[in-house]
Amino acid sequence: MRIEAVTVCVNYADFLAWTLAWNKFHFDDWVIVTDKADSRTQQVCAYHHVRCIATDAFYENDHAFNKGAGINTGLAAIGCTDWVAHIDADMALPPRAREMFEQRAALEANTIYGIDRIMCRSFSDWMNFIAEPELQHSDEVYVNSTAFALGSRVAKTDADGYLPIGFFQLWNARQSGIRSYPSGHGTSARADMGFARQWPRERRHLIPEVVGIHLESEPAENGANWRGRETRPFRLAGAAAAPA
Repeated sequence: MRIEAVTVCVNYADFLAWTLAWNKFHFDDWVIVTDKADSRTQQVCAYHHVRCIATDAFYENDHAFNKGAGINTGLAAIGCTDWVAHIDADMALPPRAREMFEQRAALEANTIYGIDRIMCRSFSDWMNFIAEPELQHSDEVYVNSTAFALGSRVAKTDADGYLPIGFFQLWNARQSGIRSYPSGHGTSARADMGFARQWPRERRHLIPEVVGIHLESEPAENGANWRGRETRPFRLAGAAAAPA
């Protein structure tokens, strides 16, 4: 099983500095896509020796932040020869994620997959977790997800049911032939749901063996960063920001 990954990271280097180290070994190839002004993201990628592509496709046609256009830049740069993951810059996968994908989940190549996430609402909560992490897989029986509050799933009960949304989506590009992302929206909203709808409901599945951690710098309303980063930096309160 080969897994390639694409992540959009524009002004999210404070999160990426953590998630790159956590996620890097799960992927055979990983491309980070940022904009040309975001030197901090480029520096984080250089430090971790992960490929980074800088583009201003996000803002073409006067879009506020066309995330789909950035994802497509990344998809065009990888081979899309087998499994592909789209994962957000603020998502940390658990240490056994790759093992679960390969050996436990029995993935089917004509299906798109999502995972659950727990919501880490501050840098101090993250530091406390790092110091004393809750074991996600215990006794080879239990999947524990109580370290933080469980995030909501998207499952439209009056329409087409469960949709793996954009914080983590895993699909087989070779089998499906799907190698591009919807880019008609001018922000980060809804393109991920449109992408997932390309598979019928019976081919949209949750991987229960894996629960990711969604990092947040502060509690924020849904959609706070859909038009670009607005929330405060993910670091200790009062710490100085690095120069751009």
